[in-house]
Amino acid sequence: MIRTDGWDTYSIWEHSENVKDLYARRCRKEAEEMTAHAQAAELLVPRTSPGDTLLDAGCGSGYFFHSLVARGVPVEYWGIDACRSFIDIGRGILPSYGLPSERLLHLRFEDLDGEVDHVVCLNVLSNLDNYHRPLERLLKMARKSVILRESIKNGAHYQYVHDEYLDSGAELRVYVNHYDLENMMTFIRSYGYRVEPIIDRRSGGRPELVIGYEHHWTFLVADRIPRPSSGVG
Repeated sequence: MIRTDGWDTYSIWEHSENVKDLYARRCRKEAEEMTAHAQAAELLVPRTSPGDTLLDAGCGSGYFFHSLVARGVPVEYWGIDACRSFIDIGRGILPSYGLPSERLLHLRFEDLDGEVDHVVCLNVLSNLDNYHRPLERLLKMARKSVILRESIKNGAHYQYVHDEYLDSGAELRVYVNHYDLENMMTFIRSYGYRVEPIIDRRSGGRPELVIGYEHHWTFLVADRIPRPSSGVG
């Protein structure tokens, strides 16, 4: 028999009640702000103007919204995530903090299109099979800037490993990839951006263990290069 629920069945994110509880507590501001979210919001401050739109790609339950509000970043926030449970958590909690529920979308990168001013994607691409197709979509969408935080180092390394921190009985694997710094920056530049690596504040540029595997957290901040004027008056 053929079924159509394979995405949720094989998604690690749908099989961790601990993560769902944490994401709900972050939405309710009962858990400490993530250092990565604080750093990303601060990087956005000089790049944003009132009325700008921002896409949080792989938003979880959307709690990055709190980091933006706390710093007065003047953007219209939108979040997408492929995990329906995370989006449902955010839709149930964040409207009481001022975020309309329709700004959180259950959506995969493959189905994403449109335009926004800024894109933030934190701790997402390293858990996908590769970064090229999803990052291309984000780079094409952004009018002004793209901010990434991923496991990036000199020399790429790809792993598909068991996640031993899931609910009992969930025997699933996840990608823990490390992407090559120069290759990733070259790819970003090819879409018309200046890009700069920034040391991750939480890890200080040192490897950090997540689910038992090293991650080499690095921020990449990409600003779109304005197209030259045609000079036609």
